[in-house]
Amino acid sequence: MLKVEETQPVEFSSTLVAKFDEVVKRYPEGRQKSALLPILHLVQAEYGWTSVPAMDKVAEYLNIQPIEVYEVASFYTMYFLEPKGKYVLEVCRTGPCCLVGAEKIMQHIENKLGVKEGEVTADGMFSWRGVECLAACGFGPVLQIGPEYTFYENLTEQSVDQLIDDLRKK
Repeated sequence: MLKVEETQPVEFSSTLVAKFDEVVKRYPEGRQKSALLPILHLVQAEYGWTSVPAMDKVAEYLNIQPIEVYEVASFYTMYFLEPKGKYVLEVCRTGPCCLVGAEKIMQHIENKLGVKEGEVTADGMFSWRGVECLAACGFGPVLQIGPEYTFYENLTEQSVDQLIDDLRKK
């Protein structure tokens, strides 16, 4: 993953642009804007987040206005508009998970990592946040970890500690 600062100009690699080209080919001529979501995913996979300069370059590539990219990136929670940790722990915060301890798990993660929701640990390894339903209501509390979006169910403070320790060892 490349490190990019918020104001740093972005130049996409030829490899990344080739991936963009493959995505755009999926859509009818003149409908390149339809490729916006998958292209933003590619950008985020490359840089770890979708900075304004990166979104501007996507707009340039797709021949659309930058605001059209900002609107999409800011609407969907799967796009990060600021740097996040290498591992983003996303804890389901909806009713069924909260009934079985999700709020306690989120507090435990905050204490264990020493950062509040949305912040990044000093070593750059972790961020965490509450998210909407992860569709595992019968197995809560549940979290997913990006960028692979691996699910962890039936969480306890001990299983969260083990998970974080295992990720630190990777």
